Amino acid sequence: MNVLVVDDEKLIRWSLKERLTREGYAVTEAEDGRTATAALENGVPDLVLLDLRLPDTDGLSLLRAMQQRAPELPVILITAYSSVDTAVEAMKLGAYDYVAKPFNMDELAITVKRALETSTLRREVSDHVREQKARFGVHAIIGRSRAMQEIVAVLRRISQSEATTVLVRGESGTGKDLIAKALHYESSRAHKPFMNITCTALPDTLLESELFGHEKGAFTDAKNQKKGLFELAHEGTAFLDEIGDMSPSLQAKLLRALEEKAFRRIGGTQDIRVDVRVIAATNRDLEKLIQEKKFREDLYYRLNVITIDMPPLRQRREDIALLVRHFVSHFASEFRKGALDVAPEALDRLQAYDWPGNVRELRNVIERAVLLGAGSTIRVEDLVLGRGPAPQDPGHRLLMLPPEGLDFESLEKDLVVQALERTRGNRTKAGELLRMTRDQIHYRIEKFGLLKTGSVS
Repeated sequence: MNVLVVDDEKLIRWSLKERLTREGYAVTEAEDGRTATAALENGVPDLVLLDLRLPDTDGLSLLRAMQQRAPELPVILITAYSSVDTAVEAMKLGAYDYVAKPFNMDELAITVKRALETSTLRREVSDHVREQKARFGVHAIIGRSRAMQEIVAVLRRISQSEATTVLVRGESGTGKDLIAKALHYESSRAHKPFMNITCTALPDTLLESELFGHEKGAFTDAKNQKKGLFELAHEGTAFLDEIGDMSPSLQAKLLRALEEKAFRRIGGTQDIRVDVRVIAATNRDLEKLIQEKKFREDLYYRLNVITIDMPPLRQRREDIALLVRHFVSHFASEFRKGALDVAPEALDRLQAYDWPGNVRELRNVIERAVLLGAGSTIRVEDLVLGRGPAPQDPGHRLLMLPPEGLDFESLEKDLVVQALERTRGNRTKAGELLRMTRDQIHYRIEKFGLLKTGSVS
């Protein structure tokens, strides 16, 4: 860690350098604003100790310049002219702390350590947000169809707005969760938490606790106080998936939280106020649920201020080729298989399929094809769609699928075991029998635990 010490008193610079060097820091000295500016030109330090009074400028002016150059740079002001007003102004400008001469060297060393720890944490958070935005931002949404381009345009507008409720509708597997993440990481809330929960995953009592938290002793197993999703998502985003499956009683509590921006933990007596953007998603027909008295009409209107309808994959077939190439590249890299092509007839088959499971199903099909396929090209016979393995040609089938279906994982394991038994454990020859590489056979040995079961010696 490099610390820049800016002070016109040579003895103070020497004392600080001696102590900070013993603490393990690299120290650069500057006697005035000009020297400090020149030092910054050579590289931004990890922390600055800055005297408020300098021969050629004042510390606040230099602090402003430093903040413009490196907004996340922690600066500790040191001065013999202690003033509450100046301290407040310095903190508003972004100073980490403010100490007055004469200062205690041990206390200052602790302050420096804390400032650097805070700066490191902030940098890690910023790096994480940048990574997440690169992975889940609007630009990462794949689709050139008109429907998807319109959705991207809407996302860009909503993410920068003050909208606090968004409803995302669409069939299972269309990517509603990705829309929620894009909204979060493109917004000013990106540095705050993104919390998500699937409303069908828990019974009502547990779901209420997960959403709103509980106080110690609120019920039998409440041994400690617990903060809920809304409280943890303060100033960030809460994603409620499968909102159509939430019970009416819990819907009422959710409605209050949305309207009043406040709630109570289970067993609590005080309101907790929060600022949360709520993104709700569903694959259900909410209007029909309202007619059946299974979904509150007032909650529906509260959520339905801004709605994004995700089209099923069969309605945007022009995006299938883009998605296929994206997933092939992703899984080829993940499984270390090198560059892979897709045979034209395989792509034709993928584009002709109706994809009842939408993008999620396509992703799974490509993952399996990349993993199980041999060679540098994904062929038709590598594709396992809704009706089992694709035939090599209309009149020939390698395996007849039993009427009751079968466990594909068990079949795959059995074939690998047979190949290894026939080749007496020779992985290269076993791979040749199954049209796989030695690494692919090794992967399956690990996957199915064949070494542990004694199937492979």
